[in-house]
Amino acid sequence: MSKTVGFIGTGVMGKSMAGHLMKAGYPVVVYNRTKARAQELLDAGAVWKDTPAEVAQTANVIITIVGYPSDVEAVYLGEDGILSNAKPGSYAIDMTTSSPLLAEKLYEEGKKKDIHVLDAPVSGGDVGAKNGTLTIMAGGDQADFDAVKPVLEAMGQNIILQGPAGAGQHTKMCNQIAIASNMMGVAEAIVYAEKAGLDPEQVLGSIGSGAAGSWSLANLAPRMIKGDFEPGFYIKHFIKDMNIAIESAEAMGMNTPGLTLAKSLYDKLSEQGHDDKGTQAIYLLLAGERKTLV
Repeated sequence: MSKTVGFIGTGVMGKSMAGHLMKAGYPVVVYNRTKARAQELLDAGAVWKDTPAEVAQTANVIITIVGYPSDVEAVYLGEDGILSNAKPGSYAIDMTTSSPLLAEKLYEEGKKKDIHVLDAPVSGGDVGAKNGTLTIMAGGDQADFDAVKPVLEAMGQNIILQGPAGAGQHTKMCNQIAIASNMMGVAEAIVYAEKAGLDPEQVLGSIGSGAAGSWSLANLAPRMIKGDFEPGFYIKHFIKDMNIAIESAEAMGMNTPGLTLAKSLYDKLSEQGHDDKGTQAIYLLLAGERKTLV
């Protein structure tokens, strides 16, 4: 079936993701709170819509990747939201990292209106978005997942249905919990190498292919070394994710000491005014902000 894809949220990640959909041949209509951030897509042939409601009325598949759970609620619920304006039988895929409970709520609200809702958060950062290699963790019905999988395949490679509504968000929380502690270790390793008088790039050549290897070590440690703290993923959004993970873990009676420590460090960065830097800026807490900011 030929699908028009609506894309809401054309920021650091969304712009590249929507671009891949266009390259795959899908007609794309877009909305973003700041139209200028969608201009590159519009120049490439995407069609602008003035509201999320207009996107929903036009598209067969509506994809959202916005900032916070409150933003997700704003674009999905209410008279001007996606669920009040999408055509029966259409698909809505929220790719924001958001609350598992909210994902379940949107799924149930969608069922009442014959709109197939999936939660499908992503991992891979700006690099994965640009390269079309994102990991996509989905929650929802198998038939709905199968129907939209070709759309997802235009943006990612590792695409797995984890379970019913909310399962994608729970899986993303597992991802963020693992990243949170890992980011502390990566930053500590680079600062240690520098203080020991080693060449940190040469150190990476040794430890990156061993047991310490990770996506963050391979992709973000080089940015730390260069003093490049531009966001592939914003600190403010990572703090939001960690809050969701801590709340979800507490609801299950689970203790998360590593996650809690990482959040306390990122909170310090936020207090210092670094909300809009990338997550690799945790390095600054350990290095004493010696690097020149890019």
